[in-house]
Amino acid sequence: MSSKVIREDGFFSKVVSFFRKHHLTRKQLCIPYGLFLALFVVFPLLLIVYYAFTDKSGHITIENFTSVFTQKSNFSVIGMSLLIGALNTFFCLLLAYPIAYILANTKFNKNKVLVYIFIMPMWINFVIRTIATKEMLSWIDITSANHPLLATIIGMVYNYLPFAILPLYSTMLKLDKAQIEASSDLGANPVQVFYKTILPMSMPGIVSASLMTFMPTMSSYLIADKLGGGKTTLIGNLIALNFNQANYNVGSVLSLIMLLLIGLSLLLTRNHKEENVRGGLW
Repeated sequence: MSSKVIREDGFFSKVVSFFRKHHLTRKQLCIPYGLFLALFVVFPLLLIVYYAFTDKSGHITIENFTSVFTQKSNFSVIGMSLLIGALNTFFCLLLAYPIAYILANTKFNKNKVLVYIFIMPMWINFVIRTIATKEMLSWIDITSANHPLLATIIGMVYNYLPFAILPLYSTMLKLDKAQIEASSDLGANPVQVFYKTILPMSMPGIVSASLMTFMPTMSSYLIADKLGGGKTTLIGNLIALNFNQANYNVGSVLSLIMLLLIGLSLLLTRNHKEENVRGGLW
């Protein structure tokens, strides 16, 4: 044990001495990460903005926005995306909340095993999970032919449920048990304890879980494509369709709209400051 500590101390001391020898500051160490973000995050965003405000000849125009906002079908797609995003978030929270509470309060000494069981689907490829869900739903006659919307929502909930469980579970682990016991001692019944004590303390986890399910749902297209059978079109499907047809200008406008909707969802939760997010993952 002591030899291991000595080896670790020796390794880290060599690393520190290397940085000091070459006078590497924190800002210099951040340069590779800054270049990575600039190349793979900032530059693609600027490219989307460029295509959104130019035509195929490269001239500045707003005709792309006019084309998007004059088609009623686009509003239907955006509305459907918001609806499915809200439904998916609601059902994920409805299922994830009691699961996270039970996992955090279970006396089973292998509760980490239970957590791994719930997040294990995340280790499987997203496409494989979606196709497997499609086959499973076909056994109970829920297909894209007769229930496209229901099949899409079930697929969304199945794929994004672990993203709701994790932040809620992290928050539940850090609930102040003393406050819960105090509310019970002061005469509150179990329902009052939940609504007046447990629910407010777990709100940071609820916010994190909502963001981690709603935002990816807005940009998802594979689930709606495979389970909806083309009958359930989300904004992600519309963006993919335009880019596949080399209509980069309209696709970029739709991408900006999606980013705007995601940004608005973040603004709605900005009042939950970092110091209040106890155990939240977002």
